[in-house]
Amino acid sequence: MNVFSKSLLASALASTTLISVTTVSAQAAEPLTVYGKLNVTAQSNDVDDEATTTIQSNASRFGVKGDFELSSDLQAFYTVEYEVNTGDEAKENFLARNQFVGLKGGFGAFSVGRNDTMLKVSQGKVDQFNDLSGDLKNLFKGENRIEQTATYITPSFGDFKVGVTYAAEGAASQYAQDGFSVAAMYGDAKLKNTPIYASVAYDSDVKGYEVLRATVQGKIADLVIGGMYQQEEETFDKNGDPVTGDSKSGYLFSAAYTISAVVLKAQFQDMEDKGDSWSVGADYKLGKPTKLLAFYTNTSFESKTTDDSFFGVGLEHKF
Repeated sequence: MNVFSKSLLASALASTTLISVTTVSAQAAEPLTVYGKLNVTAQSNDVDDEATTTIQSNASRFGVKGDFELSSDLQAFYTVEYEVNTGDEAKENFLARNQFVGLKGGFGAFSVGRNDTMLKVSQGKVDQFNDLSGDLKNLFKGENRIEQTATYITPSFGDFKVGVTYAAEGAASQYAQDGFSVAAMYGDAKLKNTPIYASVAYDSDVKGYEVLRATVQGKIADLVIGGMYQQEEETFDKNGDPVTGDSKSGYLFSAAYTISAVVLKAQFQDMEDKGDSWSVGADYKLGKPTKLLAFYTNTSFESKTTDDSFFGVGLEHKF
């Protein structure tokens, strides 16, 4: 074989190898999204008649998520997310949030791992002070993220879909009991594709409680109003022993009004035999991912003789 033939053969082999490597790399490439947000506020907290100034993190987080096309009608998807507590004295300030893997296609979506229950998901965006001191979880049960779950969500039928979460008895937060969380939802929770969002959800023995929740939120021009009704009853204590108690009921009303770059917000919440809370606040959008925020929350627990109050100003940036 002459030198020219050898050179031609070497070039062909190199080209073939390059094409093969490129093809494998393309096949192995997987869309990956890194995301998160930092929400930090300077606050004056008056709890039990003791005032404290804090600079605290409000569910700041970061995570990665993505999906991979397995075939023309089947995709794998995943999320791995952590909370970052910027105000914690410990350097190891990571807390687990949603962390799951699943498959989705024409049949809907199925996932396993650590995840929000469907009842929690069903609230949509009705909580105008989510993650802040006026978060609805301070008075309502059901805002659960369980560490051993399997979740199925149907495909959308028009604007309607149903989801169910199974919480395994092996999860420490389940107190050795199987639990189920189911929700029926209508519309777009962000109110971008539909002017109204509504849901009905039910928890059975999830983290020791039975909860029934109905949520509705609507948008008229620049005004967003919402409401929630909830009934809750403890069924098991932390030792896994059955509990017999009365069902408690509560409600929440919220509103937000946008004026140019400013969003004015207000919320009132009440739970029978526990207490009530009201909050007012405002967000000022500096850009699509960044906003300034200010709020005031007053919470009155029936078990206490004095109210707790929280005033904060801060900054949130999403990436």
